[in-house]
Amino acid sequence: MGRFKNIGFALVLMISTTEAFAQKSELVTVTGSKTDNKVEVLIGGKPFTTFLYPDSLEKPVLYPIRTADGIVVTRGFPLDPKPGDPTDHPHHIGLWFNFENLNGLDFWNNSYAIPKEKKSVYGWIRTDRILETKSGRVGVLTYHANWTNQQKDVILEETTRFEFSGTVNQRIIDRVTTLKASVDATFNDAKDGMLGLRLAHDLQMPATEDQKFTDDKGNVTIVKAGTDKIANGNYLTSAGKTGNDAWSTRGVWCKVYGKMGADSVSIAIIDHPQNPNYPTFWHARGYGLFAANPLGEKVFTNGKSAKNLHLNRGESVTFKYRIVISNGDRTSDGALLNKMAESFERK
Repeated sequence: MGRFKNIGFALVLMISTTEAFAQKSELVTVTGSKTDNKVEVLIGGKPFTTFLYPDSLEKPVLYPIRTADGIVVTRGFPLDPKPGDPTDHPHHIGLWFNFENLNGLDFWNNSYAIPKEKKSVYGWIRTDRILETKSGRVGVLTYHANWTNQQKDVILEETTRFEFSGTVNQRIIDRVTTLKASVDATFNDAKDGMLGLRLAHDLQMPATEDQKFTDDKGNVTIVKAGTDKIANGNYLTSAGKTGNDAWSTRGVWCKVYGKMGADSVSIAIIDHPQNPNYPTFWHARGYGLFAANPLGEKVFTNGKSAKNLHLNRGESVTFKYRIVISNGDRTSDGALLNKMAESFERK
């Protein structure tokens, strides 16, 4: 009987632990607007993020993005500037997905800052319909968009599914994006792509000198060095690269971490084995651009190799990413991120 009592106790303990774990999963509410081109996402009754897709933006974005405690981890500028916000790269808004060179068109760098007479070499991603919104322990948002030139000729059709979930100190975004070619389409190897996130000022790495960056059209952007002590971020990859050394290296995941006020915060992006050119290269800049770009190999390897992706008309490609936002004592460590990557791999 003692053995069965122990088994019973173990079962009760296991069930209790499972129930306790399940209770940590908070309700996600996904609500579309009938008047504005946006979808609100709440987790545990608190704002998490908003999907914005007006034609006044050159791409759809998740903006702003918050921790479970409500700390905004994305830069405010240009939509809602905060005191001290850097004002470089106005096309960096929240979390987005696009690319610098698709059939010669630049989808990445397009923004209100591009003069009308130069717009012809820039692409536009126009969301034309929301396909699904669902609330629950996992919230779902699915949309359809067209990657077009300025004349609205469609190059790619995009279908993206977001899954949102969260606990008392963590938020997770799973993004699955399928791109179907409406015409023959080539992603020409380029530095700026594909999943991008612009970080809040606090999560930038401290810098003492101005930095100069040049895009593929020769446009130069100066990023001013910080004169305050707010910026305190750092990068770590699954391959053990830290700080500025994370840039241009490969890894299954990369995280940025730092203090925001009195709280510890981390954001991790996890790649998926089914993605092209896995594991991805990290386009992770100290000034606050945090991006995963599998198609920038030529730049990241100093010309030793390149990765162009071609789709014939009717062909498609899918990209999957997991974004993990943590705060407090459970800011994601490497071991936990490895487990989350293994779990994501099975999706």
